[in-house]
Amino acid sequence: MTQRLGIIGYPIGHSISPIFQQAGLDHLGIDATYEKWEVTPEGVGDFVAGLRAPGTLGINITVPHKQAVIPFLDEVDEWATAAGAVNTIVNHDGHLTGHNTDGPGFLRALLVETGYDPSCTRALILGAGGAARGILLALVRGGVDSLVIANRTLERAETLAQLSSDNGVGSEAISLSGDALTEAAASANLIVNCTTMGMSHGPDEHGSPISAAQIPATAIVNDVVYTPLLTPILKEAAAAGATALGGLHMLVYQGVLSFQMWTGVDAPVDVMLAAATAEMTSRGA
Repeated sequence: MTQRLGIIGYPIGHSISPIFQQAGLDHLGIDATYEKWEVTPEGVGDFVAGLRAPGTLGINITVPHKQAVIPFLDEVDEWATAAGAVNTIVNHDGHLTGHNTDGPGFLRALLVETGYDPSCTRALILGAGGAARGILLALVRGGVDSLVIANRTLERAETLAQLSSDNGVGSEAISLSGDALTEAAASANLIVNCTTMGMSHGPDEHGSPISAAQIPATAIVNDVVYTPLLTPILKEAAAAGATALGGLHMLVYQGVLSFQMWTGVDAPVDVMLAAATAEMTSRGA
């Protein structure tokens, strides 16, 4: 019997997860289909209940449902609990467990693609939304030495800085502008853009939260935005001579971890990454 996998969100038309997940399944000869379903907020509970049926391996979850699915699950793992969000559900004979692969996927992408190990390094996170929270927790658990969180609204940055401090890592909240940002960038080993600046069709699609003049050549710059493939901040990083990594890698690597939870086998990362890149290129990203 063909097994069922997929992703839910609202809206969901933009998702490329079916492209690279199906490529991985087909490459390994796994009899499963990966689809995308647009589920309204009101319909989340009923949809999740239907996942208990035989033949469903699990799903991914994207905005705005990452928190909404939690009450309908039998179990939520420790990482997802800490992140306050679930992006992967696994069905074990009708028992639904929630996981969050965003943080581990982010770290895995950095390690494999750039060799970055967070232990004893300094990181600068630009933005303080949901993506920033997951990435902060991943860096904290990876052993980062210190963190700076920069955000337009200082109060939100302070909330994340407190989360870091509560987990034993020294942190500082600053504004997303001015001398403090320049100073924080100058000593950062890793700079992560968790804002929407530079995102295609976003409110500031041509903007970058930081300039080449502020980026050390020794730093790694990672953008969680993956459309376009070459975002403004990645262009700034290249101009500075720094190492740059786009958000498509994080997207694929978090999906790789989900794939392995569902199937119990190693995912063909190269195949999945190539499929995702080809899809984005075909879209003109």
